[in-house]
Formats: sequence, structure tokens, C-alpha cells
Amino acid sequence: MGKIKVLNIGDLDNNQSKVVNVEDKEIAVFNVDGEFFAIDDKCSHADESLSEGEVYDCKVECPAHGAEFDLKTGEALTPPASKGVTCYQTTTDENSIYIEVEKDA
Repeated sequence: MGKIKVLNIGDLDNNQSKVVNVEDKEIAVFNVDGEFFAIDDKCSHADESLSEGEVYDCKVECPAHGAEFDLKTGEALTPPASKGVTCYQTTTDENSIYIEVEKDA
């Protein structure tokens, strides 16, 4: 599938997140001090929306049970989550945020 525009940079304030739908996948896009990250929106433990969680130190905390995920890698950092979430590469130009989505085999 390749690189897909998901948002305008102005649509996402600092320390804010938004959910975008790409090929029937809900992906949470985060702005952390002007750096953009994208991961699957659903917690691997409880299927809760990670975009609703608290963001700090390049991590997001699931609002349901407090599991933390690394925004750079998608890795599950704390219980009760033991499995990470998919992480997507982000790029920007002057106005837009893009994510890389691999084509399903």
C-alpha cells in the first residue's frame, strides 16, 4: 500500500492524538512535542482505545487497566499487556502527516 496521508499537521496539536481509519484499521496518531507516532489504536490486552490514554515520555497508558506501550516501537512495557501493538513509520512534509502501511500478502 505504501505511504498514505492521514492528517494535516495543523489537525493535531502538541500532546494530542487522533484516530484515523486506513484499510479498515484504526490507527492512533500522536503528536509528542512535534514528533509524530502511529500505532494500532486498540490495546492488546483489553481492546480499549489507546488514543484516549495519557501520553508521557514517548509512551501511552491504556485508560482501562494502565498498560503502557512505547510509541516508537509499539512494545508493551507494563502488565497487564504482554503483547505489543503494531507500530507504523511516520513521515511529514510542510503540511501533512503520512504513515507507511504494508500491503497484506
